[in-house]
Amino acid sequence: IMPSLVGSEMCIRDRINTTFNRLREYSSMITMDIHQILKRLPHRYPFLLVDRVLELETDKRIKAIKNITFNEPCFTGHFPHRPVFPGVLILEALAQTSALLSFVSAGEEPDEKTVYYFVGIDNARFKRPTGPGDQLVLEAEVERHKAGIYRFKAVSYTHLRAHETRHDL
Repeated sequence: IMPSLVGSEMCIRDRINTTFNRLREYSSMITMDIHQILKRLPHRYPFLLVDRVLELETDKRIKAIKNITFNEPCFTGHFPHRPVFPGVLILEALAQTSALLSFVSAGEEPDEKTVYYFVGIDNARFKRPTGPGDQLVLEAEVERHKAGIYRFKAVSYTHLRAHETRHDL
C-alpha cells in the first residue's frame, strides 16, 4: 500500500510535474542561427531583417530578434541627425519572421524560385521610435492557415525601452 501524499508533499509533486512539462515544451522548440535563416529566406543584406530565431513552435508561433546597429544603411537618410529605424522595415522584419514560421511549419526549404508574398496588413501602430542599440524582438503566431495562405498576428517590441513598442501585423 502506497501512502497518500498530503499537504506540502502534493504541492512539491505538482511543482515538479509542472517544471518537467515546461522543460519538455521548451526542448521541443526550434531555434535558428543566421546560417539556418539564410537557407530558409531568399532575402540578403541589406534586406535580411532577422538575425536569430529564439523560439519556434511548428504551426503555432515564433520569436526572433533583429539587432539594430548604427551601421544600418537606412540611417544615412532616416534621419542623419536622429537615426530612426523605419516602420516599414519593422513590418518587413515581422513579415520575414512570419515567413520563417510558415516555411518550417510546411516542412519546406525554399529554392531560388520560391517567392513568398506579403499581401496585407491591418492595425499597424508605432508607439515609439526604434534606433541604434535597440534589439527588436519579433513575435508572430498563426491565426489561420488554408491552402498555403497564412494569416498571422504579429508584434514587435524593444527590451531597451521602459514601455514596449508594439506593432501588429
